[in-house]
This record gives sequence, structure tokens and C-alpha cells, in this order.
Amino acid sequence: MQEFKQHSKRFVILLASIGATAPVHATNGMSLEGYGPISTGMGGISQAIEHGTAAMMANPATLALIPAESLLEIALGELGPRIEVSGGGMTARSLGRSYVMPAVGYVRRAHAWTYGVGVFAQGGMGAEYRADSLLAAGSGLPVRSELAVGRVIFPVAYQVTPALSLGATVDFISGSLDLQMAAPGAQFGQLVTSASGNLGAALPALATAPWARLAFSNSNRFTGSARATGWASKIGAVYKVDNLLTLGLSHHFKTALGDMRTRPSGASIAAAGGFVDNGRISVMDFQWPAMTAIGVAWQISPTWLAGVDFKRIQWSGTLRDFKMQYDSADSGGSVSFALPQQWRDQNILNLGTSWAATETLTLRGGVNLSRNPVPDELVNPLFPATIGNHVTAGLGWQLAARSKINLSVTLAPTSTVVNAQGFEIKHRQRNLQLMYSHTL
Repeated sequence: MQEFKQHSKRFVILLASIGATAPVHATNGMSLEGYGPISTGMGGISQAIEHGTAAMMANPATLALIPAESLLEIALGELGPRIEVSGGGMTARSLGRSYVMPAVGYVRRAHAWTYGVGVFAQGGMGAEYRADSLLAAGSGLPVRSELAVGRVIFPVAYQVTPALSLGATVDFISGSLDLQMAAPGAQFGQLVTSASGNLGAALPALATAPWARLAFSNSNRFTGSARATGWASKIGAVYKVDNLLTLGLSHHFKTALGDMRTRPSGASIAAAGGFVDNGRISVMDFQWPAMTAIGVAWQISPTWLAGVDFKRIQWSGTLRDFKMQYDSADSGGSVSFALPQQWRDQNILNLGTSWAATETLTLRGGVNLSRNPVPDELVNPLFPATIGNHVTAGLGWQLAARSKINLSVTLAPTSTVVNAQGFEIKHRQRNLQLMYSHTL
């Protein structure tokens, strides 16, 4: 029995990791602009519409709106960020330009109940730069980051009355981080908040070095070098005022994710002159924030649907500082770092519409409007979550009585910020989603 439990836990962790196989260059802070191509094609609206199993990532109560007795959906997303950093007469372009991300969901109806399971990428951020770029700070080594969060979700929805449905989920979360960061020694030293032991005694010398570097990274496509698991939940409601008007509401609770940790010698601190120390990194209290959303959908005609959502993501409750602790396995001692973030809470307006052009073809469009939650002066080129607005489009095609495909494309125009170090950071993006749906 104990062995079965261990294998079961490893399988669930693997599922969550598959949902976060690559850093998701998410465009509402670290969150995707929408989940599933039906929602994304309509600007990310999700609170009061039926949009398949992706509802378990948005408002789980809308699962009760699915007309089929059971539904299986397999999706594939491709995210295409374009990040460019300029400073001191030099320009570096991120090598991370295409990231593929799978998702799968299954739900089944049993009388008034709808339940199921799904695997989705929540979001993340990251970038990659060459060893000879300005961000390598003269170290001659590559620079990269890869933060990813995935979920295995267990949703349930209950149709209280023909008009009212309630929903909730329990989410198993897997988070991971790779980081290879370099900076002038003095700038590196400014991130230190405390130090002890032999390593602490060596830090003053590192602060005078031309460059210093913190690195923990692996080549695993499913998880980063520093890993953690945890839990979260969300609740929702949907109410059909009449056959034309539907209201929706959901709340996502802040996660309870453990500290991400590497192996005991899975990280290193290095500096010009040959100094190298190996140890363990712990990313302290990284959490996904709470979010509240409301929405309304209006069936204007039998073929024309329009909707609007308003979301508020409480980044300020989780991303004041990005805290890490390094424990030396070589020389002894530890050092703590804090990358100031000071993220603001983010308000997001989603507007979308769909039109059933024929019995088999549906066309969609929308916009996703928000503001960059990161203060310009604190934007780090390794974590450039600065995208604001999006334009989206999509379509659905009924292949047969029991199967259909949906796809969407999102375009985010260039956002430009200049941080306190004088780096100009430009970020634009093109995202694609494709989903196959089959009723059983």
C-alpha cells in the first residue's frame, strides 16, 4: 500500500509537471490571457459562458453548462514571445521564442452533478540569453530563467436549480524554477539580505568582482532544478437570469505551495577570479495569488453571443520580493537574497463575442485589456512579465456529431519599459491554442 501511494504521488506530480513543461510567458502578469481556445478566442471571457473543460481553470460552475454527458478534450498551446533588451549600446534578444504546452481535461455528468479531472499549465515567466550578451555581465556563460506552475485539477459542479449552478475545485500544484543570473559584483551584493559562516565571510570580496553569478538549472523538459508541490482551490457560481442573460462569479484562493528547493549541491555561486561554491537554493514562499472574477454573457441572437468579464489578480499579496536562500555544501554558511518586485494588483477587462456562421463553423474575436503589474524600475530582463493588452481571434469547427476542433490566436503588441539599471526591455507576443473535443 505504501509503495502504491508513493507511485500515485509521483504520477500526479508528473501530470502537473507536464502541464508546465516550459516557462509560460504569460501575458496578464504571469497568468495566461485565457485558458482553452474557446475562451482565448473571445478575449479570455470565461465566467458566464460554456467553454469546455478549461472551465476548471476559470469558473468551475460553468462545467454544469456543458450539454454532453461526458467530454474529453486534448489541447496544445504554442507561445511565441519576442523579448529584446538594450543597454550601453548593446542589444540582446531572448533565445526562448517558441514554447509548446499540452493540456487535457475530462468531465462527466451524473444527474445534477458534473465532475472530472484536468491537467493545465497555470503560467510562469522566463527568458534565455547568450553567453556573450550584455546580460552575461562578462562571465562568458549563458543566462536564463524558467519559472513554471502546473495543476492537476479535480473539479465538481452542482446544478442547484435549472438557473443556478455552483462549482469548486481542489488543485494539486507543481512549481519549478531554473535560474542562471549574472551581474556586476557590486550589483549582486545589493541583493544580499543576510549571510553567515565561511561563505558570508567571502561575500565582501565577491562584491568587488567584475561579475558574480548565481546558477541552478537542468535540462529536464518537465521540471526545473528547484521544485515544490502544494495545493489550492477555487469556487464559482453561474446564474441564468433567462434564456438570453447569464451571470458568473468565481474566486481563486492563494496557493499553499512549499518552498522550491534544489538538490543539496544543485546550485552554485561563482565570481570572476575562479571562485566557485556549490550548495542548495531554496525559493522561499513563492505563491500564486488570489483572483476574483465576475462576468456576464448575452445571447444577442441564436447565432450571436457577447460577453464581458472583469478580473482582479492580487499580485501585491505574493510578489513583494522574490526571496531565495543559498546553503553552502562546500565552504559552509548561507546567504539570503531578495529580488525586489513590488508587483501591483492587476485589473483585467475581457471583451469577446462569437458568431455561428454556419451549423459547423463558429467565428470568435475579442480583446484583453490590462496594465503591466511590474513597476518599470524593477523589471528584470529574466522576468519580463510586462505585456498589457491583447487582441484575440478564433474559430470552432464541428468535424462530426461527437467531435470538433477549436483554435485561437493572440497578438500582444510591444510593451517597452526602462528599468533602474537603464536597460530598455521590449516584449511582444504571439500565442496559439488548438483543442480537439470529443463527447463520449
